[in-house]
Amino acid sequence: MTAKTATYRNYVGGAFLDEGTPFDSINPANGERAAVVYAADQDIVYRAVASAKAALDGPWAKMPVQERLSYLHKLADGIEARFDDFVAAEIADTGKPASQARNLDIPRGAANFRAFADLLKGASTECFEMDTPDGAGAINYAVRKPVGVVAVIAPWNLPMLLMTWKLAPALACGNTVVAKPSEETPGTATLLAEVAHDIGLPPGVLNILHGFGPDATGEFLVNHPDVDAITFTGESRTGTAIMQGAARGVKPVSFELGGKNAAVVFADADFDAAVDGVARSTFTNCGQVCLCSERVYVERPIFDRFVAALKQKAEELIAGDPFDETTNFSPLISHGHRDKVLSYYALARDEGATVVTGGGVPQFGDKRDQGAYVEPTVLTGLPQTARVMREEIFGPVCHVMPFDAEDEAVRLANDSDYGLAAAVWTTNLSRAHRVARQMDVGIAWVNTWFLRDLRTPFGGMKLSGIGREGGLHSLHFYSEPTNICIKL
Repeated sequence: MTAKTATYRNYVGGAFLDEGTPFDSINPANGERAAVVYAADQDIVYRAVASAKAALDGPWAKMPVQERLSYLHKLADGIEARFDDFVAAEIADTGKPASQARNLDIPRGAANFRAFADLLKGASTECFEMDTPDGAGAINYAVRKPVGVVAVIAPWNLPMLLMTWKLAPALACGNTVVAKPSEETPGTATLLAEVAHDIGLPPGVLNILHGFGPDATGEFLVNHPDVDAITFTGESRTGTAIMQGAARGVKPVSFELGGKNAAVVFADADFDAAVDGVARSTFTNCGQVCLCSERVYVERPIFDRFVAALKQKAEELIAGDPFDETTNFSPLISHGHRDKVLSYYALARDEGATVVTGGGVPQFGDKRDQGAYVEPTVLTGLPQTARVMREEIFGPVCHVMPFDAEDEAVRLANDSDYGLAAAVWTTNLSRAHRVARQMDVGIAWVNTWFLRDLRTPFGGMKLSGIGREGGLHSLHFYSEPTNICIKL
């Protein structure tokens, strides 16, 4: 039975608009149309920004903090009340397994709102007493004010998780938001707008726009003069273009961009845990997580055994029906992205790689053959200078290379234009601390991967981004401190 085609409209000023240019959203698991989406033109974008600006100066700005934060808890409650709807929308957009959507993406969406609401309740600001020549003294204290209208541009790989990761602290700090999900994944953002509407979030506080990037919705939004700050997760190249536009208005930006992340496995690691961890960090979400490992460095004494074990893990992955609980491998987001990943599979062969497993397109003999699947792939034999070792692929693939000494492993791991994440696998406590702190990345895991405390700083170095979000770091980005000096 074919699923019903959804309709996703723009949400502006507290109303869903029957306007815009329609385009199809395709389910990457089977190639079928999942939704008709209405792209916002420049006029709709400008109306959304005007609505956000009006809300910023209206009741939202005058609302007591506790009342404002109560809306974030209501958003979380609303997500949970429609949990199955959000799961279905996430799967229709991405093709990811239901187990991932149910256990990670949608729960984290709700948790983000609660976490940042509760964080702001307990957040303090600075206060300093100072001496003055007359001996009376003065007091300086800071107050936190919203930065203004925030443009939120979210990616397609973890659409619900990463959209709410930005929306929650922005709203908690009293900003208003115009958000654009990826054109590939419009579903959960639209459902979130429905939840916001149902709980009575004041009109204009949250606006959701659909559409594309260059010369379209995204560009119209980030270049609007009344947008006060921009937060973006996605490709480094897109981040560069957004930053050029933001520079004209000297607007603050927060970017989490690409990665070419390293995993370093020492011979003293818990072997089974390391294999499981690297398999997870390579193949989760079909490798479509900015934090995934694409470069794996393994100490030579265990190299051959490790490669064989990782090969087995890759070949055991199940690309079944997304709603089947045994399914643990998903399609890529689109046929266009599949073409990109397959071009890197071909490039790896041209550069002399040994394809340990994978390297092609699986054949199923059913409607999955119309989807955007590729085989999970393990490579060896390339030099550090190969393009496949330097460029982000964003697919279910890693290259495994041996190393002989700790300093060599550190050098190889840091030899990248990117600096988002790294994972170190060792049972040597001193080495764990020593190597992790040498990684030129925003987050270094030891004997784990993708474990996140929402209070900690998150972001990247080099081409992997600008700034940090998470905990107080998010509050600092989404608010402006004003120092007040009182002469006694």
